[in-house]
Amino acid sequence: MSRLISCFLFLLFLNIGAGNELFLTAQLPVGGTPAARGAWLARQVEDRETGRDARLALRMKLYDRQQRVRERALTMTLMKGGAGRPVPGDRTLVRFTYPNDIKGTALLVWEHPTADDERFLYLPALGRVRRIAGSEAQESFVGSDFTYEDIGGREFDDFDYTLVDRPDAVWTDASGATHPVYTLESRRRDSSARFPRIVSLVRRDNFVVVRAEIYNRRDERQKLFEARRVEQVSGYWTVLDMVMTDQQQRTRTELGLEKVEYDVGLTADAFSRRELERGGS
Repeated sequence: MSRLISCFLFLLFLNIGAGNELFLTAQLPVGGTPAARGAWLARQVEDRETGRDARLALRMKLYDRQQRVRERALTMTLMKGGAGRPVPGDRTLVRFTYPNDIKGTALLVWEHPTADDERFLYLPALGRVRRIAGSEAQESFVGSDFTYEDIGGREFDDFDYTLVDRPDAVWTDASGATHPVYTLESRRRDSSARFPRIVSLVRRDNFVVVRAEIYNRRDERQKLFEARRVEQVSGYWTVLDMVMTDQQQRTRTELGLEKVEYDVGLTADAFSRRELERGGS
């Protein structure tokens, strides 16, 4: 089944090929219902060109409610799946490299086009792999403000989409420049989910999501994602700095890309269970 890559992947790998005129010139369909137009917009985000694969190095800062900070370093490798590609669905491997108490911890995500996605967490202290059940997908990922679902992506067909009529909406980047945006509401069909509603701002020129308000079951805005810096790297639009804030818990997690390489020639072996456990050896 297709999915909408969101939050962590949806934030980090949220790019569009600079030379991909199909997406850069795509225009919102005239007419149609807000739901049809919302589904069209969500599909543009889903189908944007992200390259064949990527390798990233990141720095994570976790702030608690007293504003005390802990730092972590991690790497991420990604491979785009689909027809004609080495793997049927997207592949992701996240591995922590610092500090020592979390070093070697890794998460592997396999997307399956016709079945539920699989997530595997390797815990070096226990020396074993634990499968992350679907019911755990919205739980915190290793104490951060991101969830397992944020990393592995949300299923596209699990949501209903609506384009909110805000024709003058803009997003202001760190330099003070303003960019016209679409406002997209995504409602999960399972209303009992922990976070059933998301309202996102999507840049009109490149379909990059630059802000997302995440609502809990009481329809309170609990979490807020904000892109701080969006630039082109190797011809791809890339979110270079971002923050996820839990406004009820008064915590936040900042992520910054220290290095990113696209189209590096990864193989399917880079996303095996064996490779998942290799970081702990």
